[in-house]
Order: sequence, then C-alpha cells, then structure tokens
Amino acid sequence: MGKTPVDPLGTASQKAKAARLVWNHSTHLSGLIPILERLCQHDGIQTVTPGVIGRSKGHCPKMQLRVSVPIRGGYKVIARQGKTVQEVFILTTLSQDQLETSLAIAMRC
Repeated sequence: MGKTPVDPLGTASQKAKAARLVWNHSTHLSGLIPILERLCQHDGIQTVTPGVIGRSKGHCPKMQLRVSVPIRGGYKVIARQGKTVQEVFILTTLSQDQLETSLAIAMRC
C-alpha cells in the first residue's frame, strides 16, 4: 500500500553527493578548510584529506595549492602559505588538468 515507486536507473532521486572532507589533524593552514570544503562540492572529487604540516625555506605570501604527484586513486596536493606547507590528499576520478581547474575555481570563490 505505502510503497514508493522504484526508479530502475536511480536517476530521478539521485542528487549530486558532496565529497568527504576528513578531519584527522587538529591544525590546518589558516584559510585552507573553506577552500577544501568548496572543492568537495565539485563533481569527481571523492575524498579530501589534509595531511602533515611542515616548514619551508621560501616565503609564499598568498595561499597556493599545487598538484604534486599522482597517488593511487588521486593526487597529492601541496598547500603553501607563508613559510608553512601542508600536504592534502585528494581521491578523485578527475585528470590532473581537471583537478587543477577545480582547485583554481575553489580558490577563487
């Protein structure tokens, strides 16, 4: 009596699902989390995990995100601001060029 109709393709009730942002560290670069949250809204991004924070010799006044190396299922991204560096691991189905475009869009907003 109260059964819901079944869509065999799953297209009518399927919404775009946001990616998962993993919080496994208590400290992050200031301003990085809002950028990663916007990145999670892009299609093709599955999981975003901020990693190790370190120090660099050079100084980068503005936040920069650069795709570093491919990893299994995605890419490692290096986030830099000031003299601080943080690794970010992104699991995605996007190519490197598409990921760089998505990162640029997430940083602009």
